[in-house]
Order: sequence, then structure tokens, then C-alpha cells
Amino acid sequence: MDEMPIVNQDDESLPFENNDDVDEIQNDEPEEANVIITELSAEAKLKMDVIQGLLEPCDRKTYGEKLRAAAKKLGKTVRTVQRLVKKYQQDGLSAIVETQRNDKGSYRIDPEWQKFIVTTFKEGNKGSKKMTPAQVAMRVQVRAEQLGLQQYPSHMTVYRVLNPIIERQEQKQKQRNIGWRGSRVSHKTRDGQTLDVRYSNHVWQCDHTKLDVMLVDQYGEALARPWFTKITDSYSRCIMGIHVGFDAPSSQVVALALRHAILPKQYSAEYKLISDWGTYGVPENLFTDGGKDFRSEHLKQIGFQLGFECHLRDRPSEGGIEERSFGTINTEFLSGFYGYLGSNIQERSKTAEEEACLTLRELHLLLVRYIVDNYNQRLDARTKDQTRFQRWEAGLPALPKMVKERELDICLMKKTRRSIYKGGYLSFENIMYRGDYLAAYAGENIVLRYDPRDITTVWVYRIDKGKEVFLSAAHALDWETEQLSLEEAKAASRKVRSVGKTLSNKSILAEIHDRDTFIKQKKKSQKERKKEEQAQVHSVSEPINLSETEPLENLQETPKPVTRKPRIFNYEQLRQDYDE
Repeated sequence: MDEMPIVNQDDESLPFENNDDVDEIQNDEPEEANVIITELSAEAKLKMDVIQGLLEPCDRKTYGEKLRAAAKKLGKTVRTVQRLVKKYQQDGLSAIVETQRNDKGSYRIDPEWQKFIVTTFKEGNKGSKKMTPAQVAMRVQVRAEQLGLQQYPSHMTVYRVLNPIIERQEQKQKQRNIGWRGSRVSHKTRDGQTLDVRYSNHVWQCDHTKLDVMLVDQYGEALARPWFTKITDSYSRCIMGIHVGFDAPSSQVVALALRHAILPKQYSAEYKLISDWGTYGVPENLFTDGGKDFRSEHLKQIGFQLGFECHLRDRPSEGGIEERSFGTINTEFLSGFYGYLGSNIQERSKTAEEEACLTLRELHLLLVRYIVDNYNQRLDARTKDQTRFQRWEAGLPALPKMVKERELDICLMKKTRRSIYKGGYLSFENIMYRGDYLAAYAGENIVLRYDPRDITTVWVYRIDKGKEVFLSAAHALDWETEQLSLEEAKAASRKVRSVGKTLSNKSILAEIHDRDTFIKQKKKSQKERKKEEQAQVHSVSEPINLSETEPLENLQETPKPVTRKPRIFNYEQLRQDYDE
């Protein structure tokens, strides 16, 4: 059987409807010169195998069968396969690889949106500010909500608009594109819900740890290791608020840390801060472990009042952000202090507790500066071009809501069963307070709320039909210009009690001794006591027995009387004893 020549585009026997189709295919894509194809997709490899099989020499009948089988294998028509073969013979491998769109570089979005995206990105990266495409996409969504629009550019469209700008910047700076690794963080909750963290203040995390350092009171007496409660923003890993103290973890401690995180922070020159702790606002979600303090009704009430939801972690590994920062603070910040214990009990120094010299107030001063000027100013590990604070600032969809301090009194520590004295005075931790308008409530029981970091001012509430009604702020007398923490007040009270106990013990011992003596005296009869007292009054000197004396000639000298020390008696007691 005679072999047929290799089929090519010049073979008029192929069943093309017309040659214009070929020209149409050829003109669909512009010619590309000096293109080297190094990688083929699975689909391109399949096309190449099919085409190579069709190009093998065979007779017309066999070729027709191959052609129909190839069309079935590729899921295309016979005519399309014929065009593909012709294009391959003309253009090579570039004919079977995926071609780019003719409209590449243009975007099917409103020019106003394109301008808003580019302008927002450029403004967000001016000077020291940093902003990512994900943060721009979030602002696009917020802008659409403000305008009441249902249709707006998706985050992928925002990326396509900004990618050329980013590539040009990287090419100009001759830097390698590191991408946006970790720009999206997700948390899995215990009830199966997934929290996709998309912006700052979207999700906050909270946890406790016992710091590996021994503290002393203001008099140098060793106390204990303090508890450290920290709130972190999941989006930026920026520390939002803290609480340090000796109180064990509880809903009240969590509330104090929340209050610190929500309010704007102002610190005196005593803290020596270079940067500002500019974080504040109310979170949308609070993500914690399953401890009792996080499952309490108190925390649920706070969330309901402030408008955030509480979620529990699905697994301990979900709290990695908090645990890593705890480890950093313990090993990097605390390890240089006297009294540092370390996390390994077996390797702890035996003299660490004896060398401890740091007070709670001093620790708070140093810890605040470390967080503000060091930890929050470090580059975020995911982007590596924004500090944690810059990422938090750039990730805000809008300015955070400002909350008044009185709205956060539910987060303060609480003491009940305190009475108001006449004149509007009250006592707390051995300190006297006085408040305006409290004199009218003298004798009533009230609720006392306070911030343990400074108890020179407390807030007084009264119970009215199951609700707490604010009355007034009460200020510590003679502490108008000073600051006093709860721990300092307790240390002073311990010192006073220690001195008072010593004095009391001495008086008690003296009383017991006198009482025992009195009881012994009472055991003797009245007659015996009179006899003893008469003998003590009248026996000033002992009489001389003449029968036992020497001859008179030897008694020319008068013997000296034997004298006794005079005794002092209680006249009133004697008068009562002999008055019959």
C-alpha cells in the first residue's frame, strides 16, 4: 500500500469549509517573536501528543480515523483539531499554550473606582506610612457601603489594579517581590465558626501568664510573681492593652485589661516614652481560651454593653500569637532583671528571690516603655515592611469609636458593703475619702469601683432597683497630687499591722503576768494577808536576845541594828483592807 505524504496546510483534500477560517485564526493573536516555551500545562502536553500522532505518515483512511479519535480525546470538533494542527505547523509550541487576553492591562471597572484605588494606595504609602492591597480593598468595601452601592470592585480586581504599581516600585528599588504572605489570618472557634481577620480591631485576643520574675513591696519584702494579662490585635499583632498585678486571673482582671485597651492612653514624663501608644477602640470580636474568666457572665455583660462578641478557641494552637509574645517578654525583657526566675524550675537560681528588688510600680513603668518603644515598633513578621503599630494604623477601616470613661466603669474593680459616714466621708484600704454630694447619702451602703493602678480616686454607686446608679467620685484626703496603687496601699497596711501587732503582743504579755499575780494573791485568806502586812509594817529591826549575849563588860558598845529596805504600800488598798 502506498504511503501518503505528510498532511500539511496546503493539502486541499482536508475538509475545511473555507480558507478564511484559517486566516481568521491566524489574525486572532499577534505574532510573538523570540518566545521560548519552557513549561507546558497538562492540557498543552495532551494537545502536543495528539498533534504529533496526527503528523505521523499514514494513509487517508487511517488519518481520518486518527482525526476523529483526536477530536474525541480533546473534546473538540474535527474542524477545530484541523485548525490546531495547521497552527502548530505554522507557529510551533506557542500555538498550543494558553494565550493572553487582548485587553490585558485594562480593567472593566468605573474610572472613578480605579482612581480611588490608586489614590488610596499611594496616600497610604507616603512617608513612613504603609498600606497593603488588602487594606485598600477593605477601604473600597467601606466606601461602597457609605455610598449605598451593591456593586463594587472585588479584592482580586483591586490586586490587579495595584500589581503593576507594586511591580514598578520593586523594579525601581531592585528588590525581590516577597508577596503578601500571611495577609489573611483565620481563627477557628469552638462552635465551628471561622473568623477571617480582615482589618485592625476586627479580632482581639486575650490571655494571662505568670511572669518569671519575683517582685518586692515598697519596703523590700519579697511578695510573689505577678500575673500579666495582655490583649493583642490579631490583624497587626500589636499589643492593645495590659494589666499587671498579683490578682489571679478573673473576669475583673480581663475587664481591666479591656478598659486599658479601649481607652486612649496618656502617660506622664515618668515613663520616658519616645513613641505614643496610639492604639484604642472597641473590638468586634474577642477571641480567648475556655477559662472560667472568659466564660463568665460579667464578660458577656461587658461585651453586650460595648457591642462585641466573645468567642472561644477551638484548639490551644489557635492562641499562638499570644503565647509567642509571652515568651518574648519573659526571655528578652525580664531576663536582665534581678529576681528573674526563668521558666525552667530545675535551672532557677537559688538566690533569685533574695536578689529581687523590683516593685510592681517599677515593673509597670519599664514594661509600658518596652511595649510602646520596642515591641509595637518592630517590623511585622508577615509583611516585613510595616511595624506592628503601622500595620494597625493602616488597617483601620475608619477612626475607632471613642468611648467615655464612665461607660467603662463596668470594667473597674468592685467593692460592696461600704458605708458613707457623716459629712460625705468613706474608708477604703485604711484611706479616708471624701466626695462631693455624698453627705446627703450618709449612712447608706454603696458600691465602690476603682482602678487598682491608682486608688487616689474611686467611684461611688448606689444600688437602686437592682441597678448601680453613679453618685460621685471620691478623692483620697491629702493625696490630691499623688498617685497610689492598690498594692502600695496594701504594703503600707501590712507594715502598720506588723508594728501594731508587736506592741499588742507586749501589752498582752504584761496583762497576763499581772493577772496571774493577782489570782495568786486572792488564793490566800484575808487573815494571812493581814498578818503579812502587819509584819512588814512593824518589823523594822530584829530584837536582841540577852540570854545569848556576851558579858556586860563586852556590851559597852551598842550593837548596830539590822536595817531593811523600806517598802512602799498602796495607801488606798490598805485603807480598804482594814476598814471594817
